[in-house]
Amino acid sequence: MGSEGGGEIRGVRKLRLLCLHGFRTSGEIFKKQVTGKWPESVLEKLDLVFTDAPFPCQGKSDVEGIFDPPYYEWFQFNKEFTEYVNFDESLAYIEDFMIKHGPFDGLLGFSQGAILSAGLAGMQANGSALTRVPKIKLVVIIGGAKFRNQSVVEKAYSTPIRRRSVHFLGDQDFLKEHGTELLDSFVDPLVIRHPKGHTIPRFDEKGLESMLSFLEKMQKDIAAEKQEITLENDDVIQI
Repeated sequence: MGSEGGGEIRGVRKLRLLCLHGFRTSGEIFKKQVTGKWPESVLEKLDLVFTDAPFPCQGKSDVEGIFDPPYYEWFQFNKEFTEYVNFDESLAYIEDFMIKHGPFDGLLGFSQGAILSAGLAGMQANGSALTRVPKIKLVVIIGGAKFRNQSVVEKAYSTPIRRRSVHFLGDQDFLKEHGTELLDSFVDPLVIRHPKGHTIPRFDEKGLESMLSFLEKMQKDIAAEKQEITLENDDVIQI
């Protein structure tokens, strides 16, 4: 569990994020990718929890020969990315995991995990997913895109997503156009660009500065929010 901040704004704690890996990879692979590329100055502000998707890989993995199996996938889909199999089961699995291992401040996702993370933020705000867990406060999206299934689109993006968000967009990423389109669904998204393709990127100086500033503000906001709740509770007791 995340350490307690004691109600003081100065007593900031790490941001607890559930990490959703890419298609046909695993929580362990995602952990190696993030912790191997991101500097300690970023990682020390985060309490990252990695899990495997519920369904074993049903085809060849793009990371075969680079990372060892087993590989997993969150759900299956058609070529147009408009029809999904095991989608509701995946959402239920994520919510159950969050109940069992939470609370979480937000989600960090890559590729299929990023599409899920962004969509879940919108679906939770609209009351159609993650209804049994605390509100997500932030999402970190790496190589993301929008869902294309019309029913899911209506649930996820029908209203602006008022959650703090960071979006990593790679110049060579085949999903760059779709990741750019996703920005329109979020209120005041932070964009960090990098020259690479569909991958977890390293930070350049500007990107690192932006990320650290974002995380520090989130930590302070959550600490202030907690202090406010503590004061409210004290008032109730005094009355």
